[in-house]
Amino acid sequence: MESISRISSILETARDLTLEAAQSAGAARNLNPRPSQDLPFLQVKKLLDSRNDRDILEGLRKVISMMYRSKPCLPYFSSIVKNVASPNIEIKKLVYIYLLHYAESEPDLALLSINTIQKSLTDQNPQVRAMALRVMSGIKVPVISQIVSLAIKRGCGDMSPYVRKAAALAIPKCYKLDPNTMPQLLDYLTTLLGDKQYYVAGSAVTAYLEICPERVDLIHKHYKSLVRKLVDMDEWGQLATLRLMSIYARRCLPTKTKKMKNSKSKGFYDDEASEEEGSVGQEVQIVDPDLELFLKACKSLLHSRNSAVIVSVARCFLDLGTPEYIDSAVGPLVALLRGPQDVQQIALYNIVDVCLARPERFVRYADHFFVHASDPFDVARLKLELWTLIYPHCEPHIRDMILCELEHFTRELNPEIVQESVRAIGRCAQGDIQASARCLRLLLEQVSSLDGNLSAESLTVIRHLIQKDPQSHVKTVIRLAKNLDTTPNPEARATIIWLVGEFAGIDSKNNIAPDVLRILAKGFADESEPAKLQIVLLAAKVYLHYLNHFREQQPHLPQPDSSQELPPSLYSDEPANPFASSSPPPPSETRESSEVPPNPDHPIPKLWNYILLLARYDTSYDLRDRTRTYRALLANPSSTQLASLLLLAPKPIPHAPSPSESRKGLTLGSTSLVLGTRVGIGQGLELPDWVEEGQEPDPRLRDEVGAGKDAGRAIGVGGERPAGEALDAAVRVEKERESEKGKGKMVEKSLEDWLGEEEKREESDEETETEEESEYEEITDSEEEEDVDEKAETKRLVDDGTSPSLRLS
Repeated sequence: MESISRISSILETARDLTLEAAQSAGAARNLNPRPSQDLPFLQVKKLLDSRNDRDILEGLRKVISMMYRSKPCLPYFSSIVKNVASPNIEIKKLVYIYLLHYAESEPDLALLSINTIQKSLTDQNPQVRAMALRVMSGIKVPVISQIVSLAIKRGCGDMSPYVRKAAALAIPKCYKLDPNTMPQLLDYLTTLLGDKQYYVAGSAVTAYLEICPERVDLIHKHYKSLVRKLVDMDEWGQLATLRLMSIYARRCLPTKTKKMKNSKSKGFYDDEASEEEGSVGQEVQIVDPDLELFLKACKSLLHSRNSAVIVSVARCFLDLGTPEYIDSAVGPLVALLRGPQDVQQIALYNIVDVCLARPERFVRYADHFFVHASDPFDVARLKLELWTLIYPHCEPHIRDMILCELEHFTRELNPEIVQESVRAIGRCAQGDIQASARCLRLLLEQVSSLDGNLSAESLTVIRHLIQKDPQSHVKTVIRLAKNLDTTPNPEARATIIWLVGEFAGIDSKNNIAPDVLRILAKGFADESEPAKLQIVLLAAKVYLHYLNHFREQQPHLPQPDSSQELPPSLYSDEPANPFASSSPPPPSETRESSEVPPNPDHPIPKLWNYILLLARYDTSYDLRDRTRTYRALLANPSSTQLASLLLLAPKPIPHAPSPSESRKGLTLGSTSLVLGTRVGIGQGLELPDWVEEGQEPDPRLRDEVGAGKDAGRAIGVGGERPAGEALDAAVRVEKERESEKGKGKMVEKSLEDWLGEEEKREESDEETETEEESEYEEITDSEEEEDVDEKAETKRLVDDGTSPSLRLS
């Protein structure tokens, strides 16, 4: 018999080894990139109807594989549902996955498995109970809403936190099945929000935001406990809690400001008045204690491994915190640039948004914004924009480094990066007047570029720089005019022509505008429409300067009466009189005002008339309309005030804002911040306005039930006291009680004190023993004396014959 049992054990071992080899071979086949062939329907159904768990598991794997390849698997529904009662947990998992996918298509058959799933709610394995609850809430059949509600109630009281977490995630699903279950779900949600396990509370917050985000009254008593658990939650729970606390802080925690006066410096004597006594201090924001508790708890999340958590914390600091909290989030945001390229791009959008608010805090991280050769265009563009934002706040050596890098990128092969670098140079020149000459030199090198877009972009930036100080850039305009012969781009030619006309009247002796107009008039027909428009404008300005100069040289001419040029409402503050006479002036006055007209043989009037004639027969409607407007303004040579007001008025200095200025105000970390508002997405999470002071809820509502005066403080932030502090407090209380009873204070004793007390105790014990021995000896002597007396008395009585014994006899 022993040999038979040994043989049977060897066979069992061989069988196990064979099964393991088969499983490893199957895993190797799964790693094969060749697509697996589907089994016939009858063969798969035979596997599902088998009594062997291995066959059932193989059939379920085939069905799940076909299901995720979008192949029809609904005919297997009845064969799969009957396996829901299998004790094998792997089979249950696959059956539950299939049920969640097809329960909505076959609600009647799915209801047949409800009883079995309900029995799984009482299984000993918490994983099975959680899966059963998850599947029951995922079956989208409104009939079972009350059964799901009861299952959630049972899950809320389960001993396993894993099951309670599943119950929290099932609450929104039950609400979607039947909104009438809201009162019951609110009770369950209130219980789960106060759960001691952090991952249960995080799921409860997610459920709260989905079904009742406006019920802030449910959060009051759980506020401090949620803040303490924030650090330990998973990433999804942290994101939900950060969003919840941002809304709660705006609705329940008012922001306050206080005017801090400057310190008064008194004189040597008290009666001397201080010079700074009347100085007014600045306003300082006072953070609510409960809000500060939340903000301090968020600081530890800046070391999270999840980039979304770091961005969410930065958003909380930007929306709720003070500038000190925003500065603490700058470093972790910059650290996100070490991640993959897709994370870098999203992080850069958020960094730029924070940099618009606090640019000086990013100066120390300037070397993190170098553009690498492997960076995509969007990443490179955002890095260049960050350099322009921090440029005005940098030290001189950092400014030189930034300009050297931008100069390097103007020679890049990628035209898009070159254009962005040119724009960045222009924005840097706006922030630093001393560097404008160097920037202008760099930009002038790009004017003669073969890339028309690059030259046009460079000229646009040059125009902005020249308008800031036109008197010192006359030679620059002359240099640009020489490049007209080699500049083919229409926009670039239009920009140069506008600059020539705008600064034509600065230096009348060295005015090159008439010569430029004469050259351009020869090829007017071959110019583009933008260039033709600027040529007509240049001709109007040159002719207007000629008329003004002609009137200055003839002071004997009567100055025109402005009341005859325009209605009073166009040039005077007084309203026009509608009843005034509108009859034309006498011929004599008109004749006097038009005496001595300009010389028609002068080249400038001839050029003006020639340009008008060319534009009159042009095919562009805009050009012909613009020409008629200028001709009407300059029709009367003696009346040029309105023309001077329209054509020669000083232009405002242009300011090129940062490209991300349009995204300012969008929610940090939102999709709209990355894609912009052009895609039709809203501004992301819109926070409510701050609650006004005096209308906020009572702060005592946030006190935890049954907590002492130290409750609600997190460890290191203000939390529950550690055990050591509690023991020290208990000892301190005991000492106070003893001192109140008059026993004196407990004094710490040294080793000598303890040894001295021990010696005194031994001496007292020896004295006590000596006294007891002496007392014992005295008692013994007295007893011996009594015995001697009794014997003597007995002898005397015997001799006398009076002994009692003798009398009885």
